[in-house]
Amino acid sequence: MAETPASVADAGPSVTAGLLVVTAVPVEAEAVRAGLTDPSVTVAPVGVGPAAAGAATARLLALAEAAGRPYQAVISAGVAGGFTGRVAVGATVLGDRSIAADLGAESPEGFLPVDDLGMPPEVLGGGSDLPADPALLAGLRARLPRATVGPVLTVSTVTGTAASTAALTARHPTAVAEAMEGYGVAVAAAQAGLPFAELRTISNPIGPRDRSAWRMREALTALTAAAAALG
Repeated sequence: MAETPASVADAGPSVTAGLLVVTAVPVEAEAVRAGLTDPSVTVAPVGVGPAAAGAATARLLALAEAAGRPYQAVISAGVAGGFTGRVAVGATVLGDRSIAADLGAESPEGFLPVDDLGMPPEVLGGGSDLPADPALLAGLRARLPRATVGPVLTVSTVTGTAASTAALTARHPTAVAEAMEGYGVAVAAAQAGLPFAELRTISNPIGPRDRSAWRMREALTALTAAAAALG
């Protein structure tokens, strides 16, 4: 595995060259860039959902390696929904794990994660639950001491009913946020042998879909503030 950028791991003043920060959409990328002080950090919007984000991230990593300027770490950043009672709207979240929350199968006993379906490990791509790089996460925690740390779920369908919220909360009792890209980006980073972490700011509570309750401006402002930890 490539080394974690030293200045992140040591909570130093900036990030060394070689950090790739990916977001889903351009407005998130703009918010991240607005908070950076190190121009060597690359920020790129890679699309919505785990498939688009994973494929685009893998392509960026491969192109950089082929050009002789490989990235040294990858961070998935953007806004997310937060679990009520665990994290507040406008807060910053650091994912200690990125979990593919809807990758698996239904059964009479309930949802079965893909890891429990009896497939050989080599076809699971590391499984549905990928941990953040410990050194990279430690550096971010040191620079963002007020951030809430916990699992961030990756879903292909955003949770929008009371029933689905209750089921997801029961399956993941320590999860703090839900987004749509982190796991895909984590898989791309793992395949490239690179450290990975996930940084999110909360725009809305997870639950019955209510756009009037979303605070996107506040979440993007918080994302800009948090990006200062990246360099």
